[in-house]
Order: sequence, then C-alpha cells, then structure tokens
Amino acid sequence: MATVGATDSGTNDSGAAQVRVAHLSPDAPAVDVLVDGSVALEGVEYGTVSDYLQVPAGEHTVTIRTAENETVVFEGNVSVEAGTMYTVAAIGEVSEDTFRPAIFTDDVEVSEGNASVRLIHASPDAPAVDVTVAGSGAVLYDNVTFGNATDYVEVPAGDYTLEVRPATENNDGEVVTTFDVSLESGTAYSAIASGYLTPDDEPADVPFDLIVATDAGGEAMTNETTAEA
Repeated sequence: MATVGATDSGTNDSGAAQVRVAHLSPDAPAVDVLVDGSVALEGVEYGTVSDYLQVPAGEHTVTIRTAENETVVFEGNVSVEAGTMYTVAAIGEVSEDTFRPAIFTDDVEVSEGNASVRLIHASPDAPAVDVTVAGSGAVLYDNVTFGNATDYVEVPAGDYTLEVRPATENNDGEVVTTFDVSLESGTAYSAIASGYLTPDDEPADVPFDLIVATDAGGEAMTNETTAEA
C-alpha cells in the first residue's frame, strides 16, 4: 500500500483533521481512495488500516474505486472538523451492494497505567455480539451490531483473552471464538471484528478475525491478532 500525505498524529495542522482509512469489506478487492478527485491512498487491501492523513477541515468528496480497473464502488461527501481524528471504514459487501463507508471519531484520552479500547463490528454475516474477558467474565461490550462502534472502555494495561459471543440478555451466549490481545499503558485502540463467521457460505474465503489498530499514544502494533477457535 502506498500512502500520500501521511503524517504523524502529533504534528496535526490546527486547521486540519486527521483521517485514516480501514478496508474492512471482505469480498472487495484492493481499492484506491480519492479525496476531491486526488488519489490519497493506492492499492489498499482488505484488512489494512492506513496511517493518518492530514485533510483540511470541511466537506470533501470521497471516492473509492477498485485498484485493478478503477471501477467506482462508492462516491459521496464526508465532513471533517479541525483537530479531530477519524477512521473511515469501508464495510459491507460489494456482491450484496452494501459496500459503504462508516465514519468513526477516534479522539480519546487515556489515564497512565491504563489502555482504552473500543469495538468496531465489521463482520457482515455475524449477529450482534457481546465481548467478555476470559477468566473474570467481565463484560466489555454489550449487543454490538454490524456497522457500529462502541464507546471506548478503559482497562488496566496488560494481556487479555477476549471472548466473542452472540448477544444475549445476560451476556452468556456460547463463545464462538477468542482473541489474545496485549494492551500498552497510555494507548487507545480500535478492536475491529471483521471477515466472515462462516466463510464457506460467503462470496469470499475470509475467516472471522480481529484487527487491532492503535488510535492514540504508544507504538503502532501489529494490525492482526491470531484467532483461537
């Protein structure tokens, strides 16, 4: 993936927003992203979360097209505010004509010794989910539906095993998969549920996985963790 105009979030122009792109559509090919007709990102493949780009505050026309043949799969206006960080996530399915961007605000403050984590549900065939912590059974996220993001939850920094369950009233549904994550002090993350729960029945063989992206603070971490069935 090549990026144009990528900047560190700590050097943001006061009149600009910080915007990154996440390709989370499991049946979509690599894409180019254009802002106001100019290429901002090229060849963004599924599962990629780009660096932040400085974008002038205001309304912009965002175009997403396939990298191979430049077929436009989305074009629309997006408004951003100065001094604010955003994730523009390409979600849905090209084959079902549900491909679209979802826009999330990334700004968050984290207490020293803790980490902040939110969940973004981007798995097209997954139901609403609850996420609990293995061992303690603590509920981190409740009834998260496709295309939505939770608020940030602050937890002590450290290593966790997260359990993903179909949403139930008592957050006690059968665990369908677990993910091990390591969270650094003073860092904010987006944990992104992506891919297909049943890839054999879907248009692309992309299994359910968790992508963990650093939103603020700390060092950028590996974008994918390993799922444990």
